[in-house]
Amino acid sequence: MNAVCWLIALVILLVIEAATLGLTTIWFAGGALIALIASMVGANFWVQMGCFILVSLILLIFTRPAAVRYMNKDTLKTNVEGVVGMEAVVTEDIDNLLGTGKTSLNGNPWTARSETADIRIAAGTTVEVIRVEGVKLIVKEKVSDKSKEVKENG
Repeated sequence: MNAVCWLIALVILLVIEAATLGLTTIWFAGGALIALIASMVGANFWVQMGCFILVSLILLIFTRPAAVRYMNKDTLKTNVEGVVGMEAVVTEDIDNLLGTGKTSLNGNPWTARSETADIRIAAGTTVEVIRVEGVKLIVKEKVSDKSKEVKENG
């Protein structure tokens, strides 16, 4: 493969990377750059291809995790991701069998269901958000430190 082909591949990979901004082809562009250099110094096709594959894999394996962390460090959690682990107050009894239940989380009303189908949670109870399914909070009753002590000493 001659240097012109590697240069074309390098440009195409960089254009794709610029268009997607998703760290998808930059690793292969690095491999194409090294293969281009190998081609310019007279290496045969197999050496060029070996350089391309080896450098692409090394960049992908060793630099991608750090680059992804750097690129995503300023990503803010969405409302849904941010509510998991938070405490809410039950405003309407939660009963999965009847399909009822509402909570208040940071002053906002949410439909809620119990994590366990046969558990009924009364209004006024503090619950912890386990996950979000669609527009419903899946919650479990928050165990206070006093009730932990009673159960342990019980």
